Formats: sequence, C-alpha cells, structure tokens
Amino acid sequence: MTDALKRLSDEGVAIWLDDLSRKRITSGNLAELIDQQHVVGVTTNPTIFQKAISQGDGYDQQLSDLAARKVTVEEAVRMITTADVRDAADILRPVFDATDGQDGRVSIEVDPRLAHNTKATVAEARQLAWLVDRPNTLIKIPATEAGLPAIAETIGNGISVNVTLIFSLERYRKVMDAFLTGLEKAKERGLDLSKIHSVASFFVSRVDTEIDRRIDEMGTDEAKALRGKAGVANARLAYQAYEEVFSSDRWDALENAGANKQRPLWASTGVKDKAYKDTMYVEELVAPNTVNTMPEATLEATDDHGEIRGDTIRGTYEQARADLDALEKIGISYDDVVQVLEDEGVDKFEGSWNDLLKSTEAELQRLAPAEG
Repeated sequence: MTDALKRLSDEGVAIWLDDLSRKRITSGNLAELIDQQHVVGVTTNPTIFQKAISQGDGYDQQLSDLAARKVTVEEAVRMITTADVRDAADILRPVFDATDGQDGRVSIEVDPRLAHNTKATVAEARQLAWLVDRPNTLIKIPATEAGLPAIAETIGNGISVNVTLIFSLERYRKVMDAFLTGLEKAKERGLDLSKIHSVASFFVSRVDTEIDRRIDEMGTDEAKALRGKAGVANARLAYQAYEEVFSSDRWDALENAGANKQRPLWASTGVKDKAYKDTMYVEELVAPNTVNTMPEATLEATDDHGEIRGDTIRGTYEQARADLDALEKIGISYDDVVQVLEDEGVDKFEGSWNDLLKSTEAELQRLAPAEG
C-alpha cells in the first residue's frame, strides 16, 4: 500500500484540512485525520462556518443558550466560531508542541466586511486572538491594499497571521514585505520573534477557473493549449519569490533574532474542472517548507491515488514564466485576472458572512424560549 500523504509530508509539505465543523470535532473525526491522514493543521473561512451551522443539530445547545441570553447575531456567530476553533486548537495542541509551533494551527478569519478598513482589521485580529486564547491560532487577514498595513501591525503585536486571498505575484511580494515589517516592529517592541508564525495563502484553482473561462471564450487551438497551466505556473513563481525574499540580508537579520519564515500555503486546491486530475494541485506543488490546505475530497483523493514525485516546483521557473507570458501574448491580461479574482474573493467571503449571519439569526429565532 502506498502512502502518498506520508510521502508528501516527508517532502516538507504540511497537510492542513480546509474544513471545520462541530460534528468533525465531537465525533472524533478531526483527531482521526490527524492520527491517520497526516493532517497537521486546519483552515476555516466564512463559507465553511456557514455550511457547518446550517447543517444538522450540532450547534443547537449553544444556540439555545445564546437565544436565551438574547445576544446579537454578530456576538452569536463569534461565540460559535471561536468555540469550534478553540476546540480544534486543543485537539491539534500535541502537533503544535511537537513541531515547535510551526504546525498544529487553526485559522480563523476577521470579519470580511472589514477587508478595506485597516484599523478595524487590526482591532478585530486582536479581539479574535483574545477570544480564542490559544497559542496555536492563526488570524486570517485578506491581502487587500488595506490588509497589508493591518498584517504588518498585527504581526508587530506578536499575533500569528494567515494572510489570505493572494492571487498575484506582485501582491505576494507586498505580503512578504508586510510580514518582515511586522517582525521588525515586533523586534523593536521587545517581543519574542520565535513565537510569531505566519503563512501566506496563495490561491491556485481559482486562477485556472478564470483564465480557462477566457480561453474557452476565445476558442482557438492556440488558446486551448494553455488551459490548466496558469494556476500551477503562478504558484511556482510565487515559490521562486519566496526563495528570493527569504535569502535576503533583511531576512537574515530577522532570522538571527529568532524569526520563523512565512511559509507559502497553497489554497483553493480542490480541482474545479473534471478534465484535470483531482490531485493536480497537490502533486504539481511539492516543495520544502510549504503548506497545502485541502478540502476533504482532495485529501482522500491524494491518499487514494496521489503520485508524489518529489520536489515539483524548483527547476520549473522558466517554464512557469513562459506559460504566463503565452497567456499575455494571446490577449489574456494577468493583471486584470488577478484583480477580478481578488474582488470576487472578498465579495464571496462577504456574501458567505452575510449568509452565516442570516442562518444563525434564523436558528436563534427557532430556538428562542417562549416569553413568560
């Protein structure tokens, strides 16, 4: 029996699960995935929580208590989501201890409606870190223009961050710069840099989805030959940028002060197009010191028939650049694609957050005690 997930881990790829629910926690499923599937972290987002709360009765007891206390729907959402993250963090604590804080992490996102408000994002990050109150939490902050200074300030406060919704190479470089700026602030404030961790979530499949849509509209053979190449090429060039930044003099000074590298995290790794192998975004993005956060279907597919061939990133940069250049040549603008994806990403998470508020409000009303 081949153990693709073990080989993936051995290559230096941390396997995180892109899902969380109360049922997954209480049934023992999360502990089982950690024990048997090499899962060493969990990511969440508003879409994941909205789905969890709207299915089954796992939240009824807590919702009933919240309804009896007549809390606002915003407070109810935060109480529910932070409870799940806290419990998942406790389950992952042995991994956190064994990896000296690198893995065993659970991510929770700031309110996506604050994506364009720097001060409110910093305040929310601080509040979430306090509410969850676990050292193995990562606060997710989107890599919008307003998010960049919020990332620097949050890291500067000693809070570990998962930077999310990164699509472009230029923005990724700004994210790494914000991370280094944050570490420099933390150092000035006398904080222990070895306790601060970060990942940069670089989205993969959504890039192919948008570019393939434009290719299909063109319909030429030249265009069709480029289907399914952009997502992997973009991520590989991101790793090249990571290697450059984390071998610079600026980084060396921080590393000597105890700092940890900000790892690239491959997000959106579920394959959307049935024409592609369902493990493509796992197999083609193997390199040391990376994270791959997978939906459960991708995790199971990799376990079942994944082919881990060693490092599939380093040594591919020239071809990756050629693939992206070829798209520009046929008239697909990279800059336009990544801007559309960022705008869509923020809108989708905001929409999911609003759906989460609505479904939570409906549950609170359903479970509210009779007056009197």
